[in-house]
Amino acid sequence: MGLYARCQDQTAFKSLENSTPLWKVYHPVDAYSAEDKKQFAESVTDMYPRIPIPKFYVVMIFEEIAADSVYVGGVSNGKFVRFKLDHMARTLPSPILREWWVRAVDRLIAPFVRDRGYDWEVTIDELRADLWSLQGEIPPPFESHAEKRWVKENKATAYDLQEKLPVALTFAPGVTGGK
Repeated sequence: MGLYARCQDQTAFKSLENSTPLWKVYHPVDAYSAEDKKQFAESVTDMYPRIPIPKFYVVMIFEEIAADSVYVGGVSNGKFVRFKLDHMARTLPSPILREWWVRAVDRLIAPFVRDRGYDWEVTIDELRADLWSLQGEIPPPFESHAEKRWVKENKATAYDLQEKLPVALTFAPGVTGGK
């Protein structure tokens, strides 16, 4: 039975799906212990604050898949792990950065797949940030005062228009600041 079906509070589970980045890991039954999952989630979470984004943006869902329920190329493969990553907070603006990120993800997951003898596949979707909320708050703009506060506090809280401004706001010549 999948995580979604086992979840007692369907509303709470659906709120996880509105976070970013969301890592869904479809893996063989018993591929990862509770400690493995904790270490894996910590490794993934530790990668993102360098961007920087708040740690609470990072959600990982581990979904066990029966060996006879995975087919690759029409052939049963009980040693296959599938990663589906959804990113909403940031997008990668060029093919070189996208390739760099895919390779960084492959290096990060290697101890949990390659080093354990699994086959794997990763896909990364970049979704619209304006169709996303956390605890009822639309995430603040990149590098804004509110985002910096969210990173520091590691939680979503209300913010005002003033906090939407960039931390390093400077007016260029000819910009009067509204006058």
